[in-house]
Amino acid sequence: MRKWLPLFAACLGTLMLLIDVTIVNVALPDIAIDLNAGLSGLQWVVDGYALALAALLLVLGSLADRVGAKRAYLAGLTVFAVASLGCGAAESAANLIAARALQGVGGAAMFATTLSLLHATYTGRDRGIAFGTWGAVSGAAAGIGVVLGGVLTEALSWRWIFFVNLPIAVLAIALTATVFPPSERRADRSVDVPGMLAFATAATAVTYGVIRGGEHGWTDTAALTALALGAVATLAFGLVESRGAAPMFPLALLRNRDFGATLFGAFGQTFAAFASTPLISLWLQQQLHMSPLHAGLAMLPMAATAFLVAGAFGRLLHDTAPKWTIGAGLVVVGLGTGLLTLTGTGSSWVALVPGFVVIGVGIGVNAPALVSVGMAAVPPRQGGTAAGAVNTARQLGLALGVAVLGTVFRGVATAGQPMTLPHFVDGLDAAFGVAATVGVVFGLIAFGLFHWQRADVEPAGAEPEAVAA
Repeated sequence: MRKWLPLFAACLGTLMLLIDVTIVNVALPDIAIDLNAGLSGLQWVVDGYALALAALLLVLGSLADRVGAKRAYLAGLTVFAVASLGCGAAESAANLIAARALQGVGGAAMFATTLSLLHATYTGRDRGIAFGTWGAVSGAAAGIGVVLGGVLTEALSWRWIFFVNLPIAVLAIALTATVFPPSERRADRSVDVPGMLAFATAATAVTYGVIRGGEHGWTDTAALTALALGAVATLAFGLVESRGAAPMFPLALLRNRDFGATLFGAFGQTFAAFASTPLISLWLQQQLHMSPLHAGLAMLPMAATAFLVAGAFGRLLHDTAPKWTIGAGLVVVGLGTGLLTLTGTGSSWVALVPGFVVIGVGIGVNAPALVSVGMAAVPPRQGGTAAGAVNTARQLGLALGVAVLGTVFRGVATAGQPMTLPHFVDGLDAAFGVAATVGVVFGLIAFGLFHWQRADVEPAGAEPEAVAA
């Protein structure tokens, strides 16, 4: 039993950081009341975490190589715990958003190191069991998050969705410190700080500009300035990565069609499938007056379907060309999101179920292949970078998706009138329509870019993050 304690410690951290992507969704209405937060504030509660994960995942992987994966994982757990305490104790929306961003910093350090720790700890058949268990925990996190968030918010308060992390983090820290051997440190690995700063500035500025423009109009000076800064920072990122000696994301990888298609698939998946869930939570609780627990259960069919489809057909899909798993799978996600537009003013939560089931089917086909296909498309020595880039694209899709869909919703639901149930539903349907379009269009782009054959997804010498994920 003792030999599985390292796996338990790694899964605890992974479960915490991934649950916190979704656990906050069902608590948003209560947060809005307690902290007097508007829609833009609620968007940042979600996006602060997602942006920090997206901006730091790749660079913290390099830093972990320099200081050792164990040290980096312990530091990430500590930061995550402190930030969770700050989230739970927040007395204003601004404080909560800042603490959520700090949570994302800790989560990025944890996410970048768990698989390296497992790879160094286990060998042979045990390594396969460890990676499989870690993958199952990761897959179940979304479903656990919405239900657990509902239970804690309803039984205690929204603050406990963050306080619950504290005992878990303490246990994970104690186990990690004792059961993992010291990690190898690679002082030769450089950290691309300029690239990280440019990427973080670009992602944050564009997200802020979209949210600000939706709230204050597209002629607002702050919104235009932020969008311009985002464009400049994007160009700077391209310049830094093309000329740097050790870029966190070698731009040459984008010349590979299969890898580029995988990034389209990863970005489009989270945008189309998950970016609308904060709005759905608001509709279920504010308009339909459901409890947080019932709202969480109402959103569970998507995650449950994805889990069942991936488990039942994963082996069959392993040898299927990514054109079909990632490309066509994302189109299915888009079509499922399109079904959500059938929601009307007289609809109950049941109206969401057909769309959720179709989305779940698409995710169950699409998600398991993303990282393995992205890794297979690049040279083995860049497998870890490819895996990190795919996960970064996922978080970026979520962050920008929440910003864009919230802006679309606001523009339709509050267009010169007080928000009533019909206006709320109109805004919701408009957001669903945009998300569905992104899913279908990005899926078709990926479908067109991918080659027909299925590449070998475990090239010799690939880094553990790539092989395992």
